[in-house]
Amino acid sequence: MIFGRSERGKPPVEPVTLKILVAGGFGVGKTTLVGAVSEIKPLRTEELLTEAGRPVDDTSGVEGKHTTTVAMDFGRITLREDLVLYLFGTPGQDRFWFLWDELATGSLGAVVLADTRRLEDCFAAVDYFERRSIPFVVGVNCFEDAARYPADTVRQALDLDPEVPVVLCDARDRESVKEVLIGVVQHAMASASGRRQALTT
Repeated sequence: MIFGRSERGKPPVEPVTLKILVAGGFGVGKTTLVGAVSEIKPLRTEELLTEAGRPVDDTSGVEGKHTTTVAMDFGRITLREDLVLYLFGTPGQDRFWFLWDELATGSLGAVVLADTRRLEDCFAAVDYFERRSIPFVVGVNCFEDAARYPADTVRQALDLDPEVPVVLCDARDRESVKEVLIGVVQHAMASASGRRQALTT
């Protein structure tokens, strides 16, 4: 099966598409995560950081960052011939949050990437998904120069509900990212099952 076409003699398969958002603060690794796991060259909308943006783009802790996402990152993973996962990386800065509602429409769930050096940068993303009842997983991107903390310590610092998964990951590593995405799908399925049970009781 080639994406979009079936083998000769077989009827075309119309794949089911799932959508997962990748959110978090500025410079936390969203673009890197999408690129690490996408089977296609990711669509990126990165622009160079400029002097004019310095007052609003806090590069503390990410001084080596020279570009920023201004709309979204997009990647794709074919799980089966009839099941495709789309990844949408959101822009991290406050001034681009008006795009989030469009990107969130129809999403199965989300990854909130966190950096323990700047944990407060992911508060807004956590709040966004909590308010809209969108299932999410917190992925702690383990930067080499960042302190390592147990998942439960991060959970307490972010004041997360007990059912929200917290996983340690490396946004550069394909296998690590796959585990995070599996966690999102499993958590979304569990959340949907819980809602169905609540409706029938």
